[in-house]
Order: sequence, then C-alpha cells, then structure tokens
Amino acid sequence: MIYTVGHSNHSIEQFTGLLRRHQVTAVADVRSAPYSRYNPQFNREALRNSLAQYGIGYAFWGEELGARSKDRSCHEGGRVSYARLAATELFRLGLNRLKTAMIEQSIAIMCAERDPLECHRTILVSRYLSADNIHIEHILCSGELEPQAQALARLRRQLGIPDHDLFRSDEELSNEAYQLQGQRIAYLDAGPKIQALRKRQP
Repeated sequence: MIYTVGHSNHSIEQFTGLLRRHQVTAVADVRSAPYSRYNPQFNREALRNSLAQYGIGYAFWGEELGARSKDRSCHEGGRVSYARLAATELFRLGLNRLKTAMIEQSIAIMCAERDPLECHRTILVSRYLSADNIHIEHILCSGELEPQAQALARLRRQLGIPDHDLFRSDEELSNEAYQLQGQRIAYLDAGPKIQALRKRQP
C-alpha cells in the first residue's frame, strides 16, 4: 500500500501529525519544483530537516513523477499530456522505484494540493500504480483516508459521468473521468510571449 498527501497550507506540526497518525516512514515528493512561495516550511531543504526530526525519510522524485515534464514530446498544444507522460521511460522508472521502496518503507506520495482530485498525484501517479495492483490511500486534511476507488467515484460524480452505461464499460467510464480531469488540471506552458505580457502587466 502507498499513501498520498497534500501539504496544503498546514503548519509543519499539522503535516507531520498526519504522517505519524498513519505511521508513514518516508515521503516521496513528486512536485516538479519542490518549493512553496506561500508555505516555505515545505521548501525542499526545510521539509527534509523537519521530517528527519520525526524519523521520517524524504526523497525528491519530481524529475520522474512530477507533472511539469521537461520532455517536450509530452506536451500537446502547450499543455502536458498525462497519457504521453505516463508512457515515458522516466515515469515508469519512477513507478518502479516506488514499488521497490514500499517493500521496506511506509511511503506517502506528497504534492501541494489539498484535495486529491485536484492533483496529479491522484489523476496521474495513483492511476498507474492502481493499474499495477498497488492499493492507494489518500490522507485527507481531516486525517481520514480516502481509497483511490472512492476518490475516482467522487470524481465521476463531479464530472457527471454515470455509474452505468449501456455502451461503455466501467473501465471506459473511469478512463474518461481521468482524461477529462487530467486535461483540466495539467500544467499549461503559457509560452514566452504570454509570459512576457504578464511580466509587463502592473
């Protein structure tokens, strides 16, 4: 089993409390950029040091499992394609590293977003771990757990995807939910022209 968690705007005490409640022994940071402007307690070095005080390990895996791929072949129309990213050798390497590490550690995949459905840790990473028969539990801000299957069911309700369809299988309906949510939350590269315009705005 692998957990996931979002650091949100927690204090470091709240965050480590969530991890300790579920006996997490190692955090796999899947943020592409392991820094937070508004919550500096979750900057890479600060977080590593804080976790170490509680005997919790830290590893940065944003290169393998981050959502902002540097591989331009993973971009489509300026937006990262989760399907293309998931097909890369680097992403599969990251998944295999997680599956190896979980044998000896109780791991939580960490990103920033509070709600698992708003984050690639659920829509991308957990999707493909689940496909490899890895059980996923999302640690919510309340400390309660939401299994990946329940998170997916909640997503389908939010998107208005029916529980049953005469012409599509349950797997096809779930794939549609993943695809729609992935398109909505995937990183959009604004490009140099738009970025320059933003910088000139007051």
